[in-house]
Amino acid sequence: MSDAPARPAEAGRSAPARPGAVVAVLALAGITVSLMQTLVIPIVPELPGYLHASASDAAWAVTATLLAAAVATPVAGRLGDMFGKRRLLVVSLVLLVAGSVVCALSDALVPMIVGRTLQGLAAAVVPLGISIMRDELPPEKLAGSTALMSASLGVGGALGLPAAAFIADHFDWHVLFWTSGSLGVVAFVCVLSLVPESSVRTGGRFDVAGALGMAVGLVSLLLAVSKGADWGWTSGTTLGLFALAVVVLLGWGVFELRTAQPLVDLRTTARRQVLFTNLASIAFGFSMFAMSLVLPQLLQLPARTGYGLGRSMLTVGLVMAPQGLVMMAMAPVSAMITKSRGPKITLMTGAVIVAAGYALNIVLMSEVWHLVLVSCVIGAGVGFAYGAMPALIMSAVPPSETAAANSLNTLMRSIGTSVASAVAGVILAQLTISLGGHALPSENGFKAVMALGAGAAALAFVLASFLPRHRPGTPGATPVPEPATERVS
Repeated sequence: MSDAPARPAEAGRSAPARPGAVVAVLALAGITVSLMQTLVIPIVPELPGYLHASASDAAWAVTATLLAAAVATPVAGRLGDMFGKRRLLVVSLVLLVAGSVVCALSDALVPMIVGRTLQGLAAAVVPLGISIMRDELPPEKLAGSTALMSASLGVGGALGLPAAAFIADHFDWHVLFWTSGSLGVVAFVCVLSLVPESSVRTGGRFDVAGALGMAVGLVSLLLAVSKGADWGWTSGTTLGLFALAVVVLLGWGVFELRTAQPLVDLRTTARRQVLFTNLASIAFGFSMFAMSLVLPQLLQLPARTGYGLGRSMLTVGLVMAPQGLVMMAMAPVSAMITKSRGPKITLMTGAVIVAAGYALNIVLMSEVWHLVLVSCVIGAGVGFAYGAMPALIMSAVPPSETAAANSLNTLMRSIGTSVASAVAGVILAQLTISLGGHALPSENGFKAVMALGAGAAALAFVLASFLPRHRPGTPGATPVPEPATERVS
């Protein structure tokens, strides 16, 4: 990494007339997208009946969103850098609304998968919003605003679960998608009305071959990870997809290094600050999602297991909801630490808090309030970490690559969550008890997943320790010079 002095504010950048409104609108858009991803959770067990399909086929309504988001996030980030971040943000919200309407009108599997795919294509909203903030906000507001935007992922997910459970219990299930579509329309109108278009553009030609190669590689990898338990981890299909992913992604990397205008600048991502931030993001994605897998099951398992609490999905949502509020409350604290000590310390602090939360969960899991406390502690740690990651990324890449770099960082978190789902699924399927003729995850299985969550947070701490040290007076760690870019008046 270069030890160049801090880069001054970009020439020609003027702060928006209402920066507070811009931050609020972008956070609303982020919450809307994360809400969309959560809304289907309460109805997943009922989807086969609703869609007249088998359970394995109905699961594609969830898998399709994961795959679409993985491909769309880096592509939308690159297109945002090239043609305008606000423009791509608007397109993403349009896709979210269109997907919601398709799902709301669906009673069969195929249109539901199409709608959920369209919704997944909107996943780049958060990294695009963070990148707009870098271009448009005054420097003194940037750290707190990006921390809030990052926290919107957790806020939408945590608040969406009880809302979705309530709607699913009291209304027709299609109302879930009409709700997400309505919120998408509100966010769309607010973005058009209040968010300015950035003048920072890279221009150039879009790397179509790179996008196709990345799509094939990522879809193969994530499909094998997410469906391996159903197909069998040693089945020809699973192993073939893993092999295809390795071959394609290696070839894609060589191609990107030789391309003048690549989809992903691998030389930039290999810089120490970017590389270790992305690796820590994978670990944090794993750690955060492990909690989302464990706590709902503990709450809903029958009390006669001796460790289950026998509660409803609505109770699950209410237990998880404070976590999102804690993440939002931690945004200004995260920004304060980042300004005074640097984002590296903020990230390491978050890792310690998350690891402590999982350790607490291993000994406190017998009462509802235990799980509320644990989710809040882990949420606080995630809030610190998710606030620090954009600061680390943005201080290591030029403004013209901000959206692409933030989108890649978001993708790394998603890969971590996918791996967490697969690993936890294997553990909980192997460590079981028998109750009423049914195999249920055992208490030791849950504790093993919690221990892995703590271990992933500890790994993130170690990875963060390799980041460059913060220099007093700079918001990040290692700014880089800005290459030639287009500026659109």
